[in-house]
Amino acid sequence: MLGILLGLVLLIVLAYRGWSIIWIAPICAGVVAMFGGLDLLDAYTNTYMQGFVDFTKSWFPVFMLGAIFGKLMEYSGMAQTVAQGIIKLFGEKQAIIGVIMASAVLAYGGISVFVVVFAVYPLAVGMFRQANIPRKLMPATIVAGMMTFAMTAIPGTPQIQNLIPTDYFNTSATAAPIMGLAASLVMGGGAILYLKKREMKLKEAGEGFKELDKDVEAKGKLVEKPPHILISLLPLASVIITLNVLEWDIVVCLLVGILMIIVFSLNKFRGMVPALNQGASDSVMAMINTSAAVGFGTVVRVVPGFQKLSDYVLGIDANPLISMAVASNVLSGATGSASGGLGITMEALGDKYNEIAASSGIAPEAFHRIASISSGGLDALPHNGAVITILIVTGLTHKESYRDIAVVAIVFPMLSLVPAILLASIGIY
Repeated sequence: MLGILLGLVLLIVLAYRGWSIIWIAPICAGVVAMFGGLDLLDAYTNTYMQGFVDFTKSWFPVFMLGAIFGKLMEYSGMAQTVAQGIIKLFGEKQAIIGVIMASAVLAYGGISVFVVVFAVYPLAVGMFRQANIPRKLMPATIVAGMMTFAMTAIPGTPQIQNLIPTDYFNTSATAAPIMGLAASLVMGGGAILYLKKREMKLKEAGEGFKELDKDVEAKGKLVEKPPHILISLLPLASVIITLNVLEWDIVVCLLVGILMIIVFSLNKFRGMVPALNQGASDSVMAMINTSAAVGFGTVVRVVPGFQKLSDYVLGIDANPLISMAVASNVLSGATGSASGGLGITMEALGDKYNEIAASSGIAPEAFHRIASISSGGLDALPHNGAVITILIVTGLTHKESYRDIAVVAIVFPMLSLVPAILLASIGIY
């Protein structure tokens, strides 16, 4: 157990310092293996790599097609059109709400959070400038839409954090809709109230929007003649409908979305190859990072101390959904990745929680939803890749903006577990 603790702490510290999880994960797994009495070479070449390969085999098509889908939405201008339409709908005075909802719609439509950042940022700059909202609130505003309720809680979201539990609980993407909507209300409503209050306080203190040179560059990346919003919404709607209404496999759903973008963007077909290449390349790095974290979890699972740790987590004297929330949060925080932490949790404890669901009378759908929501809590610690990316894109630092990111992406998602678990405890899913 000491080895597991040291391995987790080392993983968090090194990841926070900016070291790539691709090579630190096997080193940290080596620490776990050494304390667990395993052969180091065998633990790496067999146990670690088996977990790495198994996760890649199961989820690479989703990562690749999801990244390509998002990149084509960005290249075609469809993501820009959708974001512009939503932001205009709310108007200048409600710029924060508009940016949150634009980010959420794109994320709920299946676009990777890393693509959402680049699609929404140029538009957020214009809205924040017009409303004179302090720039330091921009990262938290975008994060509140793309990394919270739209990623983990709204029933039917095609984000991988909502899909991983389906394999372990034999559930669908719409699992526990009432729990998901209740949690979404806490996350979305809480973020809006908090950020509006922060906007007011900062303006009263004399702070306003500050222009950066990169804002001009961002404006230059906007598509001059983007497609009509109705056409732009079709690929997003097709992914959601085919996944949740027709109940097709997510791979087929994403292929349908990609084909629709191509059909409606034939006038830009010549330039699509670079976008396809970029999407595919981006997916490989995301896949390797997540699989590396899962490989670490596979080594943790086979050492003798894990059984004791597992017994402790599963033996928490409370609703088993609480222990599920603790496990998913802690491992997502350790890896700085919602999908990576959730992958470890499900790989290590998914079967046991499925057994608990069968014996306790709590629906597997409830475990699915709690696991998904919990993966989007502590994952947003400072070393999270999406957090670092959005700070770089917006030209801000952790010191300037991380406090607000933490509130909307950690505090409210964790608070949202309260109504979700309460509903499940009285049999409302």
